[in-house]
Amino acid sequence: MFTTLVAVIAALVLGHLAPAQMAALRDWRWFGRWLAWVQGQSETAQDNRHALWLAILPCVLVVAALQWLLSGRLYGLPSLLFGIAVLALCWGPRDLDRDVEAVIDAEDANACGVAISQLQCAGGSLREDTPSLVDATVINGLRRWFAPLFWFLLLGPWGVLLYRLLAQAVHGAQGALLSPAAREDGNTFLKILEWPVAQLMTLAMALAGNFDTVSSAWRRAGGSRASLSIGFLAEAARASVGAELVEEAEAAEAARLEGMLPADERFPELRDAMSLVWRMLLLWMVVLALMIIAGWVG
Repeated sequence: MFTTLVAVIAALVLGHLAPAQMAALRDWRWFGRWLAWVQGQSETAQDNRHALWLAILPCVLVVAALQWLLSGRLYGLPSLLFGIAVLALCWGPRDLDRDVEAVIDAEDANACGVAISQLQCAGGSLREDTPSLVDATVINGLRRWFAPLFWFLLLGPWGVLLYRLLAQAVHGAQGALLSPAAREDGNTFLKILEWPVAQLMTLAMALAGNFDTVSSAWRRAGGSRASLSIGFLAEAARASVGAELVEEAEAAEAARLEGMLPADERFPELRDAMSLVWRMLLLWMVVLALMIIAGWVG
């Protein structure tokens, strides 16, 4: 757990201090070339369907072997550094907060369209209306931050690499290389990996925002049903952001009555959605830190 906490902090810091360098390192085109080569060896439709796993498993096994070899050596320092390196590479691959700021700060419609496409690169609705931007923010938060964090915490470096390669194959540019059958299989397994993360994110959202509003939206969207759909996460985010905007509007009205005009902001829903994602991540980190302290004390 201590490795996870340090690795997440390192991934966030590196992404902000050296965005260009981290973007270059988080270039998954090599996986696309490897996937294309594996698919090229397929002789039958059944082989083609299994090409995704034949491409992913060797990479995961190599990382798992290194993880095992480094475990317990030199007081855990090599294992710590290896974990930080793998999580930092699997984080993102784009920085979510920078993409949100790019949408808000876009000076014209063309720049705004480009920024929105970058924000939605890991999934979410492709529409440009405000609710869709809120959806894209939380869905991309799941796929860029929370799912890598969760599977790194649960399984270590090989777990986060498995998730990242699968997400890239299904939602990244590499997905165009897959056959429809392989893409369907990959999408089903990705949903299995993302469903518990979406549930924990919704719980954190309820604790960080309006609990009644989020829980009502979660139930309304089928979050309590036995289904792999994560649509309840976007529904809960829209409800939470809407409730917060109502509170902000009331505060702004009170400020006007006192003679203080609030600053004009573009995309207030998008700002609130990003703020909500940050609060959820902070809550996850606090819980993780408390678990580490409890382990030390125990």
